[in-house]
Amino acid sequence: MTKLTNIAFIRAQAGKGDLLGAWLNKLATPSRNEPGCINYDVHRSIDDPDMWFVYENWRSKADLDAHFEMPHMKEFVAAIPSLVDGPLDLRHLTMTTEPAHAAP
Repeated sequence: MTKLTNIAFIRAQAGKGDLLGAWLNKLATPSRNEPGCINYDVHRSIDDPDMWFVYENWRSKADLDAHFEMPHMKEFVAAIPSLVDGPLDLRHLTMTTEPAHAAP
């Protein structure tokens, strides 16, 4: 089974960096609980507080496709026009290594 990585660079509209971050962080727990989610991590730029980065790994394309159909994702997609400046920079990649596991 081919594991997939989904990465997104997302720029908040001016003055909405914290609000966008709240939305993205709110997506983490339900996304992590979805079948097939290996990890779902949200990052904020140190140099640009309006720039966010989401890093996700999924067990399969079917799991990633199902993720985008979840109610929490549909709610976020509907809010994008009021939060995001420009298009999302969304990229899908094939994972070529096994995911790292956190040390105990």
